[in-house]
Amino acid sequence: MTVTQVPFPSPSTLKKFPHIHDDPSTMSHALDPFTITTSTGFLPYQTAPVELPAAFEPLFTLINRLPVVKADGTPGLLATYELGHAVDTELPDLTDEIPKLVLPDGSPDKSLLLLYSVTTPSWPPPISSSLAGRTGTRTPTEAMDLAAPFSLSVLLVPCIAVRRYSLDLPPFMSYAASYALFNYTVADKSKGLEEYSNLRLIRAFERGLSPKSSEAGFILTHVDMVKETGPLVNGVLRVIDTIEQRGSRAEINDGFREILRSMEKIEASMEEMWANSKPSDYLSFRVFIFGITNQSMFPNGVIYDGVLDNKPLEFRGESGANDSIIPMLDHLCEIPMPSTPLTKILHEFRAYRPLPHREFLTYIREKAETIGVRKSSTTSAASAGATGSSHASTSFVVLRTPTATGGSPIVTWLPNQLFAVMELMIIIYDTHLAPKQGAAIVHSEQDLIASHRKQVEPMMENVRDQKEKLEKEVEKWCKERGV
Repeated sequence: MTVTQVPFPSPSTLKKFPHIHDDPSTMSHALDPFTITTSTGFLPYQTAPVELPAAFEPLFTLINRLPVVKADGTPGLLATYELGHAVDTELPDLTDEIPKLVLPDGSPDKSLLLLYSVTTPSWPPPISSSLAGRTGTRTPTEAMDLAAPFSLSVLLVPCIAVRRYSLDLPPFMSYAASYALFNYTVADKSKGLEEYSNLRLIRAFERGLSPKSSEAGFILTHVDMVKETGPLVNGVLRVIDTIEQRGSRAEINDGFREILRSMEKIEASMEEMWANSKPSDYLSFRVFIFGITNQSMFPNGVIYDGVLDNKPLEFRGESGANDSIIPMLDHLCEIPMPSTPLTKILHEFRAYRPLPHREFLTYIREKAETIGVRKSSTTSAASAGATGSSHASTSFVVLRTPTATGGSPIVTWLPNQLFAVMELMIIIYDTHLAPKQGAAIVHSEQDLIASHRKQVEPMMENVRDQKEKLEKEVEKWCKERGV
């Protein structure tokens, strides 16, 4: 192709995402809090507010009293099985207050609207058998009829109004817009997000208001990972925009290198999960975050009395599968996923991502296909070596339950996606790098190929080894779980 000097970013990117390179501190609160920038990536461009106007005080009082262990260390409503009664007797219908959440110019304050929606957790809240055992006073069935088809609409109706009014999200707790990425603050504003120890949860179900708890560690590690996505988004746009504008191969490769550096930081943060959150503690707070789709507790969904003509509703729960990091890289690299029911579930998860995330991922997917990122990046064997990457997963859920919080059959879902990535990595390596043998010529493409092969070969040996092991593990897990 003809190489030209290119402006960065491309006009088409700026037209679609005019704030992509803006300073977050100058952006209006009338924007969706998850408006993407190359500074904040997939985190909200503003830290979530921790308070709402006085009219919402009854809601905040309940939220502060809700956790199994409150901020002061005493038992909360979920520990004493009193949340249902408190909601029924203390919480007014706040629907008419929602339009009053506005900025001085009269436009909706979307950060406050989102905060209201995330403080409205799913109902009825499941009560775990382990929790009942600890109290020693009541069983879950005695405390609440979990199979009851009706639920309180006082929580869902305002939530529907908020999300349909301005945020285009299902009226249910989700990963980014609720439990994780819009549910943190910092203890010391001067330190910002740089130190993990400075992060705090705003709302929690179990012991998450203590920063040392496994619930806090599980969520805040995700925040710590996603804080590295600004440069990741920037690297993806460098690749997309440079190819679209017929820029230099060096600039394309620099974009991939920026992606790799960001992913290395994200992976390093992910590795701290084991220190921040004990896998053995996961089930103690997982029970509060799963949804009402494919869950035996709610085989026919939940009817919210007076909502949508009392039609049973099913929502997927909070799930890390809704994170946007890996889908963005899958779209950039044009990784094909198998046409299976499991992939269909992934597509359903998209609706639970913030609208700006969905729009950006769609843009990257369509643009990568249109300009041919994979073809462009593998035409040169040297460039093929520069674009090598790997996907990682943890055993938090897989080793403990066959169904994820989002309602997906995770024992087969995660391998389903991993196999697709591994197979494409093998194809690209075998097609573009392995055949390039012969003596290297210094400062030539052959020399660069040899250099990349030296870097990639150990990774590919690991990929082939892990693929074989994963196949055996999946077979074992499926036999054990009867799936």
